[in-house]
Amino acid sequence: MSMTDPIADLLTRIRNGLAAGLKAVELPSSNLKVEIVKILKDEGYVTNYMVTEDGKQGILKVDLKYRDDGRPVIDGIERASKPGRRYYAGKDEIKPVLDGLGISIISTSHGLKTDKAARREGIGGEVLCRVW
Repeated sequence: MSMTDPIADLLTRIRNGLAAGLKAVELPSSNLKVEIVKILKDEGYVTNYMVTEDGKQGILKVDLKYRDDGRPVIDGIERASKPGRRYYAGKDEIKPVLDGLGISIISTSHGLKTDKAARREGIGGEVLCRVW
């Protein structure tokens, strides 16, 4: 299987892992994926993550998070910008996800930010994904 979009792969593995009720998912690591997962952890969507060395690019393990009743904390996770159709938003075009209940992760000139942080800092960028 060719991996043309590692971010979509990350989101799909998280989505599938939650659907299957897994405690954690593992996938090849990259700095970008680690940054995305760090935001998901900071925002309370995953419990933890860890990168282990395997002599190649490393393995990123993401600990999935569930509510007390067993339902996933993440109701939806989707890729916004795709390799074939990049989606950029200026600082005034960044829309809240589900009236602010969800987040967008945006790649800015100052690194990855949530939509709230990007609006607060007045910067736009490529909208990588949305989580709610």
